[in-house]
Amino acid sequence: MVEEEPKVSLNARYSINQACGLLGVHRNTLLNYTNEGKIRFGVRRGTSRKFYLGSEIVRFWKAQLF
Repeated sequence: MVEEEPKVSLNARYSINQACGLLGVHRNTLLNYTNEGKIRFGVRRGTSRKFYLGSEIVRFWKAQLF
């Protein structure tokens, strides 16, 4: 997990790989957090791919500090 708050646009949508890069975690780790309900995702209608909102990435990062 990165020590500095991820620099994201709060309303932007980030792919799994982008979210992993911003948080500094492996893809499988992020998916484990998702399955545990620690971070929420959305699904793109056209492609059915997961995405993470910037605001959710920051919320999750802050929650991991404590």
